[in-house]
Amino acid sequence: MKEITLKALAKINLGLDVIGKREDGYHELRMVMQTIHLHDRLQIRRTSEPGIKIHTNLSFLPVNESNLVYQAASLLMTEFKITEGVEVNLSKRIPVSAGMAGGSTDAAAMLYGMNRLFELGLSRGELMERGLKLGADIPYCLMRGTALAEGIGEELTQLPPMVKGPVLIAKPAVSVPTKLVYQKLKLDKGMSHPDIDSLVRAIQKKDFDGVCAHMGNVLETVTIPMYPVIEQIKEQMLNSGAAAAMMSGSGPTVFGLFRDEKSAVQAVNEMRSSNLARQVFLTGIYNNRRE
Repeated sequence: MKEITLKALAKINLGLDVIGKREDGYHELRMVMQTIHLHDRLQIRRTSEPGIKIHTNLSFLPVNESNLVYQAASLLMTEFKITEGVEVNLSKRIPVSAGMAGGSTDAAAMLYGMNRLFELGLSRGELMERGLKLGADIPYCLMRGTALAEGIGEELTQLPPMVKGPVLIAKPAVSVPTKLVYQKLKLDKGMSHPDIDSLVRAIQKKDFDGVCAHMGNVLETVTIPMYPVIEQIKEQMLNSGAAAAMMSGSGPTVFGLFRDEKSAVQAVNEMRSSNLARQVFLTGIYNNRRE
């Protein structure tokens, strides 16, 4: 195999709780992660010339060692002493700095693609171990589907597939540094926490209304006061018929879950007319681990 084309799928958080801060500075998390069909595309080609070349459709994205795709390729090239090179065409659709694991899912796809192209023989679990060296979300992006994530996000438990349905994605014209959000988070005794256990049970029962009722994200307490447009987007989605709407990850992207395609399509048009969001997508829940 000389070339491979892969979809790198985005994620949303159906639930995100921070239960404490560890001695190493990282936060202890409990999250329910869900893959959606919105994706970037990676075309990866083996080259006789050594090195890693990345081309992308976004001029502001780095294409050097600071890019996670580059780091993923370099990690496997170093470990397996690969002397050939790779050339990557990265077509970005997932919003950048948006709480949707765009960089992590691209790196996960790169690890998977390198494994296939160079016939390294690594299992998915072995790829996940290597991905964790680059970022806490990368193991999940290799697993895909519906999962409970604990620890710093690397302790994964596969859950039954989430009920399928339309998902509206809207990102306002701001970008949120994840590190800043966690730095500003105050874990007060009186703060409200989402009921992750009830959310998991609702997923297991295929209870769509139960999922919507138990969704929650503690990071909204930090990001929404910084960017009130996030709350406006949530309200717009709910007014347009979303069964539930919530910020994903550290934000600022908001997603809405809908019961039917017709109301979701109408909500897309209303969101675009509102001018609250710069990027608006209608997508869906992804259940299979790899397509």
